Amino acid sequence: MTAPEPEIGGAHSGAVPLYGPRFAGGTEELYREMRRDHGPVVPVLLEGGDPAWLVIGYREAHRVLTDGRLFAREPYRSHGPDYVPPQAVGYTPGMLMFLDGPVHARRVGAITAALAEVDQFGLQADCERFADRLIDAFAAGGEVELMEQYAYRMPVLVMGGVLGLPDSELMGVAQDMKTMSDGREDAIDAFGRFFATMARLIEIKRAQPGLDVMSRLLGLATDVTDDELIQDILVVIYGSQENTAHWIGNTLRLLLTDDRFALTLAGGRRSVGQALNEVLWEDTPVKTSPGRWATRDIELGGRIIRSGDVIIVGLAGANADPQVRPAVHGDSGGNHAHLAFGAGDHGCPHPAPELAEVMAQTAIEVLLDRLPDIRLAVPEDELEWRPALHLRGLSALPVRFTPAYVAEDG
Repeated sequence: MTAPEPEIGGAHSGAVPLYGPRFAGGTEELYREMRRDHGPVVPVLLEGGDPAWLVIGYREAHRVLTDGRLFAREPYRSHGPDYVPPQAVGYTPGMLMFLDGPVHARRVGAITAALAEVDQFGLQADCERFADRLIDAFAAGGEVELMEQYAYRMPVLVMGGVLGLPDSELMGVAQDMKTMSDGREDAIDAFGRFFATMARLIEIKRAQPGLDVMSRLLGLATDVTDDELIQDILVVIYGSQENTAHWIGNTLRLLLTDDRFALTLAGGRRSVGQALNEVLWEDTPVKTSPGRWATRDIELGGRIIRSGDVIIVGLAGANADPQVRPAVHGDSGGNHAHLAFGAGDHGCPHPAPELAEVMAQTAIEVLLDRLPDIRLAVPEDELEWRPALHLRGLSALPVRFTPAYVAEDG
């Protein structure tokens, strides 16, 4: 249900609703209007009617992302204990993305160090194996909905394997993560199963460490409880699933609808790589970053931001800033100055973007290799986008293809 727009004056007079069909769909024209009418920092209303600021200037966005002293993820640095953050921001106490300072640095540092040990060649081999397994399940049918049956499952299978989960548990974890991300009625049950699975894995790896991310985390994250560690793992897997799945889905949409790529699909890697990077500029899966709160009065992009104001960094809007945006039809394949992975202490931790790229590129290349005549099953304008504040992704991606023979095991 769409919340009614409240009467708000002053700095938020004429505020732009940050919800509804227009914000869920193509936002290129909307960002142009915002920039024309309000400049790089836009007064907006969150769903529920709460006022906030949306930062769509590239320079201003980079400043907010990299200055944790002035723009905090922890709201109580600006507000008293009775403050209730806007529901649309998704604030969850104790979760990694809403921590600041040394505690955040330690917990992110452990994740970064553990992921840094992942062998990317081995990861690619795992990606190919899981991609083939998923494609085998639908290749003979001639049609499939790719978001549910492929794009969403691929990242969780890969990350679950990297953590050290046995193959027999991976598909169940993938389904539970999708259930949680959709907010289905049984989401609480899915979270309980996920928590229990990770608790068992911790117990196993503590007794018998291996060459996996969970074992490394147990050796690095010595100052966190098991519950906190599971929460951090949930953030990593959830981010991998949502962000990488929509990176895959948005790139497949581009490849299947844009003649610039359709003409060179047979060329394989170069076209897929260009499409992946163009999507990060033009159709980034992470549309906005989680909210921040100003810790004192500050001038930003010609606006006076008051202490405690909610600030949303519009990553997609910043990427569309004409001062930095590469030509859409030019060769932007080598331009990686986008903000799709954020920046600063709360940016996607190294080497997660590189691992996500391996997953996304391998998933797409294996799919195109296995099903070379894949095509949309509906007109492009019938594809629907998820009505989400933070994400830019398709609700579904139905395709058709010539049924392919799948060899039976054994």
